[in-house]
Parts: sequence; C-alpha cells; structure tokens
Amino acid sequence: MTETATRPAVDAEPREFDMLIGADWVGARSGERFASVNPFTGRVWATAPAAGAADVDAAVTLAGKALDGPWGAMPAAERGRRIRRLGELIAEQAEELAVLESLDNGKLLREMRGQLKALPGWYEYFGGMADKLEGVTPPDPKPNLLVYTRHEPVGVVGLILPWNSPLLILANKLAPGLAAGCMFVIKPAEQTPASVLAFAKLVARAGIPDGVVNVVTGDGRTGQLLTAHPGVAKVSFTGSTASGIKVMKSAADHVARVTLELGGKSPNIVFDDADLEAAANGVVAGIFAAAGQTCVAGSRLLVHRRVHDELVSRIAARARTIRLGDPFGETTEMGPIAFQEQLDKVASYVDIATAEGASVVTGGKRPDSPELARGFFFEPTILADVDNSMRIAQEEVFGPVLAVIPFDDEESAVTIANDIPFGLGAGIWTDNVRRAHRVAHRVKAGSVWVNEYRLTSYSVPFGGFKQSGIGRENGMDAVREYTETKSVWVNLSDDTRDPFVLG
Repeated sequence: MTETATRPAVDAEPREFDMLIGADWVGARSGERFASVNPFTGRVWATAPAAGAADVDAAVTLAGKALDGPWGAMPAAERGRRIRRLGELIAEQAEELAVLESLDNGKLLREMRGQLKALPGWYEYFGGMADKLEGVTPPDPKPNLLVYTRHEPVGVVGLILPWNSPLLILANKLAPGLAAGCMFVIKPAEQTPASVLAFAKLVARAGIPDGVVNVVTGDGRTGQLLTAHPGVAKVSFTGSTASGIKVMKSAADHVARVTLELGGKSPNIVFDDADLEAAANGVVAGIFAAAGQTCVAGSRLLVHRRVHDELVSRIAARARTIRLGDPFGETTEMGPIAFQEQLDKVASYVDIATAEGASVVTGGKRPDSPELARGFFFEPTILADVDNSMRIAQEEVFGPVLAVIPFDDEESAVTIANDIPFGLGAGIWTDNVRRAHRVAHRVKAGSVWVNEYRLTSYSVPFGGFKQSGIGRENGMDAVREYTETKSVWVNLSDDTRDPFVLG
C-alpha cells in the first residue's frame, strides 16, 4: 500500500458537517449540534447537526415527493446507470471516505481502504438489477381473465446505521433499495456521521434527483423520530438486538415493514482434525480484526477438548503480539474501541466473566502504553474456563474478547453452538468434508463459513436467525425487500357476471 494520509492536528478546529435534506445542506432548525470524538486521540474532531422533529419531517416529506418526480418517472435502465455511476464516484473518492471513516470510528485505515475499494461492486451489482425486476403472468385462473404482477417501490425507507462500518452497511441497504426505485432518509450513528455525509455529496453528482437520498444526523432520539414517522413505509436497521426491538415496536405503530440485522454471539467451532494453524489464524481474524467490533465476530471459540490447550496457546501467543496503535499506521493491527461508553462496556464484561469463574489467559484490561493512553484501547483478550451458561457466552460484547468453551464430540459442539438467543454467523474448522456439511446444516445461523471466517459479498444473502434479525441483505432477493408486489386482474370478456358471487 503506497497511499499516505494525514490526520488532523489534535489542536485543529473541529470540522463542521451539515445534513442533506432535499437539495439543501442544512443545520438543524434548533441550531443544536453534537460532537464526533476521534477514538485514537480522544478529542472532538468534527460536529454535525442534531436533527429534531421538524428536520426529520422535512426529509421524509421531500423523499415522499421524489417518487412523483423524475425518479419515479425514470426508466429502470437509466436508474441503474445512475446507480452504477454512484459506484464509480465512490471509487474516485475512496481515499477521502476511508480517512473520514477511520477518524470517526478508529478502524484501521488500511482496512477502510480495502472496504472502499470493494464498495463500488455493490452499486455495480445492484445497478445492473434495476431493469430486471420482472413480474410474472400466472396461469389464467378463469377463461377471459389476464393476470400479471408488478414489483413497485415500497416508498420512503428509513435507514438507520451502526457505527462500526457505516458505508459498507449503507451499501447493503441503499444499493438494492435504489434499484427498486425507493427514496431514503438515512440516519447514521451519532458516533460516526462524517463518512455518510461526505458520501451523500456524491449522490447528486451521480444524477440521482434531489430528495431521493436525504441524511439526517443525531442520536437515538432522531432515529426514533424517523422510525415513528407515518410517512416511512419501511425501516432497515442494523445494530443491537435491544435497539432493534425498539425499532420494530415503533415501526409497528404505523405498520411499516422492517429489515433488522441485529446482534450475534457467533461460534467458531474447531474440531480435532482441523488444521490448527489455519484455525488459529481464522479465530484471530474473527475476534480481533476491527477490535472485535463486528456483528459476526467469532466471540465464542468452541474447541475439541483434545486440541484445546494447543489451540488456545497458539491464539494467545498471537494475541500478545498484536500491534495496537494509530489506525493510520501501516504496521498497526488493531485500533481503538469506537467510543468511551463502548470501551467501558467491554471492560465490564471481562469483570462479569471473571466474577462468574472465567480465567484470563491474556489481556483483560486497557494497555499500559503511554502512547495509547488518550485512545479508547482494550487489549486482545482471551477467557478460558467459560461455561456456555455464563453471560460472557450468551451476551454480545462487541469488542476484542474471546470466550473459549471446550467440547467432547460433534453432538455437544452443535448443542453448545445453538444454545444462545442469536444466530448470525458460525465458523467450522475440520478436514472432514462430511462433518463440515452435517454441522453447517445443523447450526442455526444465517452465514456459516467452513475453514474460513468473516467473508461477505454483495451477491450472497446476509442476515440472521432467532434474535439476530429479520430479512436478508445482499443477493438477488435483497431488491425484493424494497418492493411491493401488485397483482393486476384484467377482464377480457364482454359478459356481465353475477355481482353477488365471488369471481
């Protein structure tokens, strides 16, 4: 990687961002703003408007009008061309967007560069689907009747994003929704507004009409205003299960549809015939990449008792050498936790685990290094002597904390893997292809990786079982999540039927 980037000086004035409502970049009508804190320096580096009810209402109203304007009248093929153009613009602005996201949430700049390099693929893929939303002509139910179906945009969609990968998760939602012809009001997480607001500047340049994409910023109160707004026909939310339940209840009050991508407590299952070097690398990638701040984090290591000690030793040795530091540093391997409250949560779960009988193999605290003192860092942590009934095994931590649980055979591995309220992801490590498929079929999870972990693609459906969510993102069916199916019945007969008999 030859690109270089510089972060703002710690004493620089915070950068001010505004919201996009219709064609206008505006502040909140109340004049209130909130701060975004750089998790590496612990200092405010940007501010954004704190949207209130009037701001959200204006955004939803303008989005609703967009369907009756050029966007609604645009041929699907042309809509697809403009979506693909948006992807091209992302590629052109990839470095700036990667820097902003790293400043906002502390992820490694090289990871964000990788995400931004891949991100145009979402808009290319779904842009190509815009003119392929074909209806069907069912067999005629009776003579002299023609019936056909249409897929029409559901309307205004509220998109509520998390703080860990705003632009990637936005693409999961926005790209298929634009292909369906919907309009959007986007609410980024209050900790990470910058990259989404910078992205929104590309929308008009791509030729997407004013009002189709709007961005309002604020905390959970702004999100609640959006989900409760009667003009919002669908809400797509990514975040914690507790917050998702609130979103679902709010949307239910006006019967808005929901797609929910929620929490996880995903098992990485290592059998005694696995390649332990590959498995150890996969476990490290699953829990310590992005400081464990991913919904599919492999936060439970289920390992066969015969290889337990050897595998834990390998992973612990690697964890102790993980380089914590500046997310902009080329040799940094793990950056900070995204914000102070989340850091406190991670630390509290380690305390809870040890109080319940778990033992710390490595990590378990904030690093001692003075160079990291201002940032929200937490050491890569491995906990042994964990029972699956402990809170550390049942509740999502969303940080670099691995809970190790031994098992004795395939049956017990599957039982432990499924004995949680979540079902988002799972990893299986084995050289036995028959076992790999058996276990993959039995584990209750929306994504199962075999001898791999933490992969995603625009062409592969993603979502969860149980309390990990409702609906699927990505893949061909994702566009249908943003449409209503309309049946059209046409009478071809000149005869008049009995009006008191069901036709």
